[in-house]
Amino acid sequence: MAKTHIQTVGRRKRAVARVTLKPGKGEWWVNSRSLEDYFPRPTHQQRIGEPLKAAEMDGQFDIRVRVRGGGQTGQADAVRMGLARALVEHDEDLRPVMRAGGFLTRDARKVERKKPGRPKARKRFQFSKR
Repeated sequence: MAKTHIQTVGRRKRAVARVTLKPGKGEWWVNSRSLEDYFPRPTHQQRIGEPLKAAEMDGQFDIRVRVRGGGQTGQADAVRMGLARALVEHDEDLRPVMRAGGFLTRDARKVERKKPGRPKARKRFQFSKR
């Protein structure tokens, strides 16, 4: 049984995206703006659309996204993951396709914190023997 309204969450770095999927004609709204307006880089737009292309469902759903935190790349990847999860919730048969594309795997890499007595997380000040 397919639901008419699916809501999922995707995360990447510090970004959290709440994706709402409902049957429609392919409209995108990201934080009440169009996809092209919110993500002007074509690489981000392409990356976000990958789960739809893999599932061959481009233009079948209206997608609304609320995304917060992080930068543009983190937000784009968070949206991508949330969209993939929503598609799997819509049709469980898509899980192997999404898994093969790597869309369901949470990328856990985050910025490492700065350590005391160092200029950055791992960089050290120049060592002087004398």
